[in-house]
Amino acid sequence: MPGPDNTILVTGARAPVALHLARLLHGAGRRVILADSPAHPIAAASSACARYHRLPPPRFEPTAYAEAVETLVRTEGVDLVIPTCEEVFYLALAWRERAIPARLFAPGIDRLAQLHDKHAFIRLAESFGLAVPETTLLQSAADLEAVRGRSRELAFKPVWSRFASQVLLRPSPGALDAIGPSPAAPWVAQRFIAGDEISAYAVARDGALKAFSLYRSLYRAGRGAGIYFERVEDAAARHLVERIVAATGWNGQISFDLMREADGRVLPLECNPRAVSGLHFFRDPSRFADALLGDGAEVKPDVAKPQTVRLAMWIYGLPAALRSGGLRGFRQAMREADDLLDWPDDPAPKKAQWRALAEIAGTAWRERISLQAASTRDMEWNGPLQS
Repeated sequence: MPGPDNTILVTGARAPVALHLARLLHGAGRRVILADSPAHPIAAASSACARYHRLPPPRFEPTAYAEAVETLVRTEGVDLVIPTCEEVFYLALAWRERAIPARLFAPGIDRLAQLHDKHAFIRLAESFGLAVPETTLLQSAADLEAVRGRSRELAFKPVWSRFASQVLLRPSPGALDAIGPSPAAPWVAQRFIAGDEISAYAVARDGALKAFSLYRSLYRAGRGAGIYFERVEDAAARHLVERIVAATGWNGQISFDLMREADGRVLPLECNPRAVSGLHFFRDPSRFADALLGDGAEVKPDVAKPQTVRLAMWIYGLPAALRSGGLRGFRQAMREADDLLDWPDDPAPKKAQWRALAEIAGTAWRERISLQAASTRDMEWNGPLQS
């Protein structure tokens, strides 16, 4: 990735990972522009943000979104665009269809879609010689009937989904009546694997790892996105990620949900070709930027303490602890973790999270959906046949 990359556009400004990335790049002397669809994303309040641009919602107005991004790139003199969330798919489409004068730090749309697809990803990993869980594509009622008798051994999830939304873990045969797979909205049935779930975050350039971290989520927003992260180490997991990024010649950020079985074998469950919370274990701006943008060696995580968003812990973690009788563990977890929104000389985003939450809550109320669904409703990408 040659060039000084003096002006960098980070998209998905609603996400804590976008804020974190902006802080790292700003700390390394780059001018960071942020963009997204909400009016008040947390990252826009950061001192790392030179300017915030509000964009049309890519899911609902993809053409207007592409036009706005192109105008932004030209107006601000952007050298490099780094996506952080599922807007990466809409940006990849825009780069394929337009002559936008900046580099996009992501693969092409076909490769992105292949790894986001929960069935195609498993088949790809298998083709690289990796062990994978049995995974069956469901595109019809007949496909569903073929696995109904083994439902107690399987996990069911939409091919295009995030945050474990709609996942059915070892459901009863009758519970499958609630889903209706089709070619436009396919599902997978994947062998349920007992073990420790771990998550991987990586940055790669030309198939070589430039940053890598592993973590587990001790608290979640429901069954979905993690809100409390603890670092782990696992050589088998690293080997798996290295194989995939090398074989695909990956450029960009990439993340994986993995399962470690009792014998130490690590199996891939799914891939998220975007940033995830493992980014928060990097806090050295110069080393991270040198690895990402320059010729620096792979950067290692430099944060040991668990990372969390305390507001999310109060909203989701405390009720879960009260239901499970785990209040003592909750208190200990809160004492041990750092709030990942904290950053030297940049207090505004922590205060801005209340306004950002109010905006998401307003969407949730209007659309009659959960806070989690509302947080990504206007940017999520549900495959090439999404309506």
